[in-house]
Amino acid sequence: MNSPATPRPAPLDDILARLTALHPRRIDLTLDRMTRILERLGHPERALAPVIHVAGTNGKGSTVAFLRAILEAAGLAVHVYTSPHLVRINERYRLGGALVSDEKLAAALAVCEAANAGAPITVFEIETAAAFVLFAQHPADVVLLEVGLGGRLDATNVVARPLVSVIAPVSIDHIEFLGDSLFKIAAEKAGIIKDGVPVVCAAQEAEAAAVIERQAARLRAPLTAAGQEWSVSAEGGRLVYQDEQGLLDLPAPRLFGRHQFDNAGLAIAALRAARRFDIPAAAFERGIAQAQWPARMQRLQPGPLAAAAPAGAELWLDGGHNVEGGRIVAAALADLEERVPRPLVVIAGMLANKDARGFLANFAGLTRHVIAVPVPGSDAGMAPEHLAEVARALGMRVEIAPDVTAALAALARLAYDVPPRIVITGSLYLAGAVLAANNTPPA
Repeated sequence: MNSPATPRPAPLDDILARLTALHPRRIDLTLDRMTRILERLGHPERALAPVIHVAGTNGKGSTVAFLRAILEAAGLAVHVYTSPHLVRINERYRLGGALVSDEKLAAALAVCEAANAGAPITVFEIETAAAFVLFAQHPADVVLLEVGLGGRLDATNVVARPLVSVIAPVSIDHIEFLGDSLFKIAAEKAGIIKDGVPVVCAAQEAEAAAVIERQAARLRAPLTAAGQEWSVSAEGGRLVYQDEQGLLDLPAPRLFGRHQFDNAGLAIAALRAARRFDIPAAAFERGIAQAQWPARMQRLQPGPLAAAAPAGAELWLDGGHNVEGGRIVAAALADLEERVPRPLVVIAGMLANKDARGFLANFAGLTRHVIAVPVPGSDAGMAPEHLAEVARALGMRVEIAPDVTAALAALARLAYDVPPRIVITGSLYLAGAVLAANNTPPA
């Protein structure tokens, strides 16, 4: 790879501030800016280890977490690029199993900044270019690449021939960029499919499945679809996966919720379809049991924020923010309620462009108590007053709090016969603020 000489990096925050200033006022999804900067960088995306490319609306991050855990359990060196981050930008980049250091990330961003030469570019695009620079500089066995938005015109979609393309469940989200129908959104997600490259697909709504099947057939890309070529189920508290290569009887995922069985199955199917790695059954077992992915039905650990909750309360955190994400969280909470009944309180904060009514409606049968909070540090946050109006229209008892700590403190002043189960949800940005306030950032 030929690239510009590495300039002396400025502190990471300084570089990020300068790059943010280059962000176009209006985001137009295109690969033109990525093509330009990658050419100036000497095409680092062509010097990567074999790539597994993952798209989808919900579950792609968890799928990547399972892929990483299994591959690392098999003794392989894995680079990972995901988004968004929750607390620190370093979370987006894993080099051989560890979060990238400030120094290495600043150096890669400085190289990209110099190559870009002040031209307009989105923050995500230059962050993605930095991932390619980092991954090309450090050898590995495999690169896991998560799509940021959509697929067809996403900045990650410049790898000409990945090892396998993976499509997690597709649902309605980001309609301002991807279209206002499942058909249009699925077409954007299916844009990661490459000529002749195997495609592994999660269970989909019929409309989305048809779009993916047509695109795979058009590009002669072998398709391995859930419910057809492979299946996964929960049996006796264990995960049972089956395909033409045989059956795997594995531990239940450490990640909580029935949907995580599906995400784990998708990761297994992707690795089996790749036919590149010799992964023993023991590595599948360890990976499934050990995979972690923060802010996805995460039991919040002790910390300054958690200390404000009522004594004995269960405190959960989930960054779900669209209608389907809300359904998944609600289903996980329903499972918990069936096992150990507790009164449920939802502390919610959302961005203004999200379907608050569709999201909160998922919880209507589980709780009547919602506390609306702002999303800290976001100009795009939904006013808590508006979120409260939506919840009231659903027949819920609603309060407004200035932040999550105040919401928890208010609950601590109430009398409960049984300590409550509290879920903080509605936004990954809110989830990041919670982890930061609790001094429990991702590691």
